[in-house]
Amino acid sequence: MPIKEKLKNLTTQPGVYQMLDKQGLVIYVGKAKNLKKRVSSYFSKTHQDDKTRVLVINIQDFDVVITDTETQALLLENELIKQHKPRYNILLKDAKSYPYICVSNDKHPRVGFYRGTRNEKYQYFGPYPSAHIVRNSLTLLKKIFKVRQCANATYRSRSRACLEYQIGLCSAPCVNKISDEDYRQDVNMMRLFLSGKGAQTLDNISQKMQNASKNQDFELAAHLRDQMIGLRTIQEQHSSQTMGDMDVISIATQDGIHAVEILFVRSGKQIGQECIFPQHAKGKDAEVVLSAFLPLYYLGKDTPKQLLLSNKLVDKKLIASALSTQIIDAPQKDKRHFLKIATLTAQENLKQHLISKFTKRTQLQQLQKTLNLKALPNTMECFDISHTMGEATVASCVVFEKGLPRVKQYRQFNISNITPGDDYAAMNQAVFRRYSRLLKEQKTLPDVVFIDGGLGQLNQAIMVMDSIGIESIQLVGVAKGEGRKAGLETLIMVKDGKTKKINLPPHDQALMLINHIRDESHRFAIKNHRQKRGKKRTTSVLEGIPGVGKLRRMALLNYFGGLQEVQKASRDEIAKVEGISQALADKIAEKLKNKI
Repeated sequence: MPIKEKLKNLTTQPGVYQMLDKQGLVIYVGKAKNLKKRVSSYFSKTHQDDKTRVLVINIQDFDVVITDTETQALLLENELIKQHKPRYNILLKDAKSYPYICVSNDKHPRVGFYRGTRNEKYQYFGPYPSAHIVRNSLTLLKKIFKVRQCANATYRSRSRACLEYQIGLCSAPCVNKISDEDYRQDVNMMRLFLSGKGAQTLDNISQKMQNASKNQDFELAAHLRDQMIGLRTIQEQHSSQTMGDMDVISIATQDGIHAVEILFVRSGKQIGQECIFPQHAKGKDAEVVLSAFLPLYYLGKDTPKQLLLSNKLVDKKLIASALSTQIIDAPQKDKRHFLKIATLTAQENLKQHLISKFTKRTQLQQLQKTLNLKALPNTMECFDISHTMGEATVASCVVFEKGLPRVKQYRQFNISNITPGDDYAAMNQAVFRRYSRLLKEQKTLPDVVFIDGGLGQLNQAIMVMDSIGIESIQLVGVAKGEGRKAGLETLIMVKDGKTKKINLPPHDQALMLINHIRDESHRFAIKNHRQKRGKKRTTSVLEGIPGVGKLRRMALLNYFGGLQEVQKASRDEIAKVEGISQALADKIAEKLKNKI
């Protein structure tokens, strides 16, 4: 769907947007208080910044993830930048502006504030939205676990307990006020809590408190009670940091179409999302779709310990047992905001999907009218030729169904045995190889085939179709307009020996669809051509000769001084090189002769 159409219907909620290039790669990630206003600004004005101008030129599409608050958008932006490493996120690519809680690997580990390049030997928890929250958390952790926060230089120089110990904020392992085993237990309990396993930590402390009470160790029981109260305080203030791993799944339905949105939450942080539109589900209840979706999606994968669902399922116990997970359909307050985010994002993606389907149908209807087809075109293909002055010639064939690309069905053809630079012969070979094979395998033929080029390329395709007996395909040439500018293309059709040329307005829906298909075939052809050309230029012709390995190849080049001199050499001269027999010299000479 064109970007302008998506912008018209974009939500005004806060969230994160991801800019995509022609290949669908994420090239920029940003956050916004108002998604519609922020994303629209990229396309509605002239930017002074060179980097932004280049970014906008490369944007072909965008995705959004809705969040509840700007703070959540900030954290999600950080996670997506680390995940995708977009080339235009220069300022944030190291994520050094976000603070963490760090636990060292010393004999008596230290916990503290950290910001910067991470050391693999240490353990990090975060990121947190601000330094203020990290420092508040460290203050509470002092009171609860009494793990040291002093620098190593201070720790090593202590001969007696410091003031932190005197006021009950440190257990003073530096002067053996606590045993190594007890200190290790406190550190492990703190790590468990910071890893998002707050419930398990509280259970452990509760069990210890009960045991201390039974043993009439009331001082220890009171200390453990205070620990529990402090932990619950942190849970209330920073619930997202203590929530563990889960997937949050919400389904949105409109006009019989369903969108399933999955948020991936790890250690209490939203790290990504995926939206899926189940097929063959039109008109079915949302609960039925979810029940069928969950096993298909999760069986064979590492399922998180919890699945948070927007709908109640009839076969909830059966699915939970099969997936070895806990299914929650009535979340507690601290998890509801994740479900809200998933629901809002599912609704937004479904809205954009329905608009896209409507736009594609409009384009197909206009194309049917323009080409005078009997029915809406279901399958369309497009061919393009790419080479550099005849070198490494390739042809591409892209496939579209119902106006959408089917990348897995794309095909490329390495063109050989033609005069270098002969586009007509290249087109003839590619079209013949494609449709003679489809006929042989008795596969469905496309309704329309576009040929990127003028009347000459189109006539080659017509000749091929006539020779193999295909009459059902409508062939259309797409000739570039003046200055090769998009929107000025001429459509060429040949019927009953007469050539018909069609010029459409730049914003005609049919032409926009044709340009999309043609541009995709052009992109695919150039990509494959560059790969083939690069491989050819970095590979020696000697490498493909049986019996000529690395050592013999180096011996030949060193003896003659280069590949050109080897090509000029006779069989007898090549046989003089150490390690080269007369039989192998004959093979080398014959191979190089064919390459000249």
